[in-house]
Amino acid sequence: MIKIEIPEVAVSITERKQIRKENEPVITSIEGFIDLHKIPRDKGGLILFYNINDDLLFVGKARKLRQRVIKHLQDNVSPLKNHRDEVYRIDVCIVEDPMERDIYETYLINKFKAKYNIEKVFYK
Repeated sequence: MIKIEIPEVAVSITERKQIRKENEPVITSIEGFIDLHKIPRDKGGLILFYNINDDLLFVGKARKLRQRVIKHLQDNVSPLKNHRDEVYRIDVCIVEDPMERDIYETYLINKFKAKYNIEKVFYK
């Protein structure tokens, strides 16, 4: 049997409101997330979307992580489009190799039974 170790989470952000201090600019929220700037812009990897109960909702992969996360939160064709209100936490793992990203994505979807992934599902 092949042993796969899950990549370490590089960035984890949660839905939250900005508590403004004096002279601090307003941070625009995207679906309740204001810390998207913490996600690397030019790194590839995996994106894991969780609800408030830590249930895995969706696993995705991307060549450019921040752009893909924003797309999932705004785009009309995202598998999450009807479930964005459920997303509470987003974890990002840096995985530069495209083949490794594909393997990890499939593994995570099936190991943790991601609720809204419909492709690459083998556990049904």
